[in-house]
Amino acid sequence: MIERIRLSCVSAMLILIMALPLFCGNVASGQGAGRPAEQYNLYFGDLHTHTSYSDAWEGTPWDAYAAAIAAGADFMAVTDHVGFWHAYEGLTMDSEEWADTLDAADFYTSENFVAMAGYEAWLLAKCGEINVYNIRELPPQEPLKVRSERLPDFYDWLAQQTGAIGQWNHPLYMSRDFMGYDYYTESRDGAMSVIEAYNAVYYDASYNKALDAGWHVMPSANSDTHNPDWISGSEVRTVLLAPSLTPDNLYEAMRENRGYATLDMNLRVSYTLNGQVMGSTLSPEVSSYVASIHIEDPDGVPSDDVTMVEIISDRGIVVASVPTSGNIVDLALSLESDTSHYYYIRVTTASNMDGVPGVTAWTAPVWTGR
Repeated sequence: MIERIRLSCVSAMLILIMALPLFCGNVASGQGAGRPAEQYNLYFGDLHTHTSYSDAWEGTPWDAYAAAIAAGADFMAVTDHVGFWHAYEGLTMDSEEWADTLDAADFYTSENFVAMAGYEAWLLAKCGEINVYNIRELPPQEPLKVRSERLPDFYDWLAQQTGAIGQWNHPLYMSRDFMGYDYYTESRDGAMSVIEAYNAVYYDASYNKALDAGWHVMPSANSDTHNPDWISGSEVRTVLLAPSLTPDNLYEAMRENRGYATLDMNLRVSYTLNGQVMGSTLSPEVSSYVASIHIEDPDGVPSDDVTMVEIISDRGIVVASVPTSGNIVDLALSLESDTSHYYYIRVTTASNMDGVPGVTAWTAPVWTGR
């Protein structure tokens, strides 16, 4: 069917937009709606950083967490390299360094900051690199396997680790979009929860590709710093929605895809579809939707004005595009479709990132349950 979208904003102006019908592969439901959106807080941090325990220039996890706290982050993950099949001496973390990373994370976690201990698994042979969180064991050092077995075997290993969470890192670097995000299964989908939409360059097309392959993931924006400038050296942030600042709550937010990626260090984005927060899955019987969007930049300066809000669906198609202005934007969008599988919000601002104003944030989708 033709998708019909009605937009309304605080000025009560109505716009009718006609978009092409949308279609992609099946998406499994299962993510919960959780609490009402207003009961979530926004927590800003970085899910991908390095120290001298792998290939950073200097500093230990103890230095990294202390620097993140001093820079005002709510959370940060130290994710030094490990090898899933074999290690590169001097470039990967050993078991003693991993134990020390865990000790540092335990020490620095408080009611005001969550120190995440994770690692970046090298899968080799253009299979890419995947960050692993919420696990206290290193991956096994197994014999090197043929390329076609490495990703599915890693996904299966990760899915077997209780509570473990995976993030696809810089999808086009050291990989070819993780072999097209093939090897989807429901259990693997439960283990892979995050994908970097930004890491020095834009990977939002990879985010769309993973969604269209059926994976339930939220986007992240991370520094991947290899310098002793944790948090202070970059404005990019991953934002997690949680009822309070605890490790369990943040890991739950990642697992349930409640979050967004932003290149502005304090851009606040709220997005619900039919009252359900980003990361939720709706009933497949529903074909009418109301998207509620609130965006705010607390700096209040023209250089951070929100200039465009878009709603994105299957295959990365823009089904609505609304020019905006100012630091605070409120929109309500009415949509009708019996074919779409997901909707997420993309935000453009006047902020100058790498010399180019442009797309600044991507939210996790709300899935339609189809």
